[in-house]
Amino acid sequence: MDKNDMSRPLAGLQTHNDTVECFIKMHSDAANFPLTSHLSTLANIHKIYHTLHRLNLTEDVGPDSDTTACCSRPMPPRKKRRPTAGDDLSAKKSRQDSVFRKHESSRIQEEEAFSSKRCLEWFYEYAGCDDVVGPEGMEKFCEDIGVEPENVVMLVLAWKLDAQSMGYFTLQEWLKGMGSLQCDSTDRLRRSLDYLRSVLNDPTNFKLIYRYAFDFAREKDQRSLDLNTAKCMLGLLLGKTWPLFPVFNQFLEQSKYKVINKDQWCNVLEFSRTINLDLSNYDEDGAWPVLLDEFVEWYKDREMA
Repeated sequence: MDKNDMSRPLAGLQTHNDTVECFIKMHSDAANFPLTSHLSTLANIHKIYHTLHRLNLTEDVGPDSDTTACCSRPMPPRKKRRPTAGDDLSAKKSRQDSVFRKHESSRIQEEEAFSSKRCLEWFYEYAGCDDVVGPEGMEKFCEDIGVEPENVVMLVLAWKLDAQSMGYFTLQEWLKGMGSLQCDSTDRLRRSLDYLRSVLNDPTNFKLIYRYAFDFAREKDQRSLDLNTAKCMLGLLLGKTWPLFPVFNQFLEQSKYKVINKDQWCNVLEFSRTINLDLSNYDEDGAWPVLLDEFVEWYKDREMA
């Protein structure tokens, strides 16, 4: 070991002894000092303390020393808590709830999705052993969905199914039409009735349904619609929207006409949309069919009488 290294602790000890003697001497003299010299004494004591501190001859006894010592101790390893029976039951219940939620979600999605199989089974509830729903099945069908057979919504439904004969729905028409409506049950069709009624509010769709009604209602071996059927269909389509329909219906009843052809049928709709209620804008030289010319003449004579 170097001599210089050995001499350092001795020098520090000597300095410490000198400092203590100085401190004692100052204390012995302090009793004789007047009160005004106490401040000077305290300053010297403060210097002495810092000198001892630099020589590492004082002990750290402040609150921080305990904290440092405490924090320096290694923490004992934390033991893992064994799962209890309650934890196992809770985890099992959580897994069961998760499986149940997945099952319910899958079931709801299946119910919301259109099912061709369910739609087919629904068809045969009314068709029986046949591949067509006839008048008897149609009557039960209307009863189940809560709609009278003469209700205009049934005409809109037939148009959606593109049914070719009034009072009959074939299997192909049913599957294609109900598929477009996404209806495979009575409840679903009931919920779609408001939509089917709203279709009539669109002028373009109304015109398509009006034209469809002529071919739908006529006998397939006839080019025209018999007068009684024509009056019923006109009442169904125009009875609530055309104020002159009651008068026009009276005209048809007393006229010589027994049938209505398709040109006459389509022009009646155009007449109801464009001609004023007082017929003031009707052009007798226009391209209107004779049926409507005769109606205008009959109406004016009636009003004058």
